[in-house]
Amino acid sequence: MTALRRILAILLRQYYLVRGSVARVFPLFGWIFVDIVLWGFMSRYLNRVASPGYNFVPALLGAVLFWEFFTRVMQGVTMAFFEDVWSRNFLNLFASPLSVGEYLAGLVGSAVVTSAAGLVVMLVVATTAFGLSFFSYGAALLPFLLVLFLFGIAVGIIGTSIVLRLGPAGEWFVWPIPAAISPFACVYYPVSTLPVWMRGVSRVLPAPYVFDNVRAVAAGHSADFGALALAAGLAALYVLGACWIFTSVYRRAVRTGLIARYSAESVS
Repeated sequence: MTALRRILAILLRQYYLVRGSVARVFPLFGWIFVDIVLWGFMSRYLNRVASPGYNFVPALLGAVLFWEFFTRVMQGVTMAFFEDVWSRNFLNLFASPLSVGEYLAGLVGSAVVTSAAGLVVMLVVATTAFGLSFFSYGAALLPFLLVLFLFGIAVGIIGTSIVLRLGPAGEWFVWPIPAAISPFACVYYPVSTLPVWMRGVSRVLPAPYVFDNVRAVAAGHSADFGALALAAGLAALYVLGACWIFTSVYRRAVRTGLIARYSAESVS
């Protein structure tokens, strides 16, 4: 019960930060709205010029929506951590009885809330403006969201580990991560499009299995639940690996004294 109260305290802090700042609310919804509208019109245009019988809305706009969900999950973790870094509150947290596991659980809880809010906004815009329905994905919908959620959590924790090791300046390595992963995630095209060496990288990531199945379902085929189960297993391994990395980096920072010098300057 005490551990749960500490985790909820981290969530409560994030709530107070968001509640009191429009600048923190806008990134949760503003860019989501822009991306969905942009790709929605692109999907509608492709439906007009492409051969009849194929609907780009669930294939292309749906893929964009799922990728945005992954990005929001990742940023839900990293932004909660960055708030502690920017306010120089990180040391205060670990001067308390808060454990590393409880802190990570609080970051994950923040990601759950922000990504769920973003998902609702994306779905409302995509459904009302472009006719995209989650029901079109059938039983595969939940595995899609689960795999991308776990993968987003893993990437977010790795991003926080980078900043914890390099200092606040390390955040510039974190922001491009979704863009760097996207060519291998095959959000807009099948894995077979990639050169051989990129396919090898793609096959060890959970995301391509999701997006290949998104396109398959949109084309009227059934989802490959075996591939989605493999993707879920990979994503779970990534989460465990990311937690191990964060814990190792934190312990090294404590052991070497780097954490005591944590400030607005980079830590070397």
